[in-house]
Amino acid sequence: MINLRSVSKTYETTAGGFTALRNLDLDVRRGELVAVVGKSGSGKSTLLNVIGGIDAVSTGTVTIAGASIQRLGESRLAAWRGRTVGFVFQFFQLLPTLTAAENVMLPMDFCGTFPPRERRRRAMVLLDRFGVAAQADKLPASLSGGEQQRVAIARALANDPPIVLADEPTGNLDSANAGAVLDLFRAMASAGTTVLIATHDRDVARVIDRTIELADGVLLPAAPAPLAVAAGIGA
Repeated sequence: MINLRSVSKTYETTAGGFTALRNLDLDVRRGELVAVVGKSGSGKSTLLNVIGGIDAVSTGTVTIAGASIQRLGESRLAAWRGRTVGFVFQFFQLLPTLTAAENVMLPMDFCGTFPPRERRRRAMVLLDRFGVAAQADKLPASLSGGEQQRVAIARALANDPPIVLADEPTGNLDSANAGAVLDLFRAMASAGTTVLIATHDRDVARVIDRTIELADGVLLPAAPAPLAVAAGIGA
């Protein structure tokens, strides 16, 4: 589903070039739930932005479901992104003047993925899936943090994307709501959606398939399996 080869990303700043990703190779399978971990500034958000086509790579190739996204022009890239990738952010990023349902309908309006008469119904199905259908006609300011994040996840799935990228999605939630959100991501991956979560939340370990760790833009080697597991003991 996701293939990165020799990917580097350098930003130009007033102090000179800053390299956020360095010669990175990565493969993620369809339906896999992956945690991206590392200290602040390690390159986690940049990695998600590169996969989602928000940031162009400086060198290397990014192939998503067989499409080399660096070869797409700006308009084709925007259309590809709207249909292929759903984004979930730490601060929710819901439009404050739109209701929960209208926020979920917005990606459908932009991409024209569903007929206009079906968009409200689809939004309600998604909001109900995540337990916030009763909040459909409320503005974000009247929702709790957990409710806002559930609406944001519903919005990320509005166009039925095969990939969801979540950047610190539990960072502004209490432990109960954070756990519920992680369970939602697990259910999405089990249903076939590929999910990458950039996170500092240690509780993520109970729901993920694997962890990748970044340090100074470099992908660190995967930790070896415990001896008992590697040897098949107790299997």
